[in-house]
Amino acid sequence: MALARAGCGWGLRRLSPARGTLRSPGCCLSTRAGSRSLLAAVASKVKQLNSSYERFLERTCPRFYLLHATFTRGVQALFLEAREVRRIKARMAQQQLSSQQLPYREQERLRQFRRDLLKATPALLIALPPFANFLLLLLMYLFPRQILIRHFWTPAQQLQFLDANHARRRRSYPLVLSSLALAASSLPEPRLQGLLQQLCAQVQGGCQPQVAELCALRALFSGSPLGLNQLQVSHVRALSQVLFLTPYLPGALLRRRLRSHLLEILQLDRALRQLGLGQLSEQELRAACYLRGLDSTHLGLAECRAWMEQWLRLSCRLQASEASLLANSMVLLSLNYSQAKA
Repeated sequence: MALARAGCGWGLRRLSPARGTLRSPGCCLSTRAGSRSLLAAVASKVKQLNSSYERFLERTCPRFYLLHATFTRGVQALFLEAREVRRIKARMAQQQLSSQQLPYREQERLRQFRRDLLKATPALLIALPPFANFLLLLLMYLFPRQILIRHFWTPAQQLQFLDANHARRRRSYPLVLSSLALAASSLPEPRLQGLLQQLCAQVQGGCQPQVAELCALRALFSGSPLGLNQLQVSHVRALSQVLFLTPYLPGALLRRRLRSHLLEILQLDRALRQLGLGQLSEQELRAACYLRGLDSTHLGLAECRAWMEQWLRLSCRLQASEASLLANSMVLLSLNYSQAKA
């Protein structure tokens, strides 16, 4: 009997590790669930503390709170946009698509994200040396329009900076008109010479041309002296400023960059025509007008839509060889638009 009891006890001791082994998955699951609940609790506490901190800032330092909120929203918007651009790029690679085959909104997102990266590159380079972050913060505070990208502007700054950028762009409009009038005087055909000179005089006098008048001059802008490769360098510099491109480059590089941006706008216009203007939100419509030369921040929605319809009627008739007419039309169609509507 004693041997039997000893044998049973020995057998139980032999089985106990097995039982422990059978219980181990439950223990692991319990540990993982506990870790997840702990992380969730920590995240909830951090979120609660952050909300309390933001309410404190809003009560005590409203100006600093506005900067803090703008920066937080900017980081979130930039992260979401980068993720969306990555998704678009992955789909392009998977389906072997070119950017011209994408819908309008995806083309516009890629274009704008590329511009933002180019603008942010100098700030990133400044921040590379040790202890240079303080210099970058100072520059961001003193020159937010030049250093920061649109995601980190407050609503008031967005309107202020758009007005400032358009005012700088508008200063180049008289040079574009005078360059067109000067080129018209060297045209060999008297009829076309008279039409272009009359058009320039009308715009300089405060009138806005019609699309039919511009289309009648299409042939002049695909060759000498008004083709993009034949324009005077001063004329190309002025058109570059209209598209917010730096004018301080050699002439050949200026023409190349200007052509690239104009062809991009042409492709965007074709994609927008397929989508339909009615599908754009108010923000998208105003941004589209602003990109093409119109100060849309101080116009009504109906006025922006009417101008954009006029622009598309012209743009969608033009070929790549007539990109010079597209660039000059950014001035011709927008310079007196608000005055003509009034």
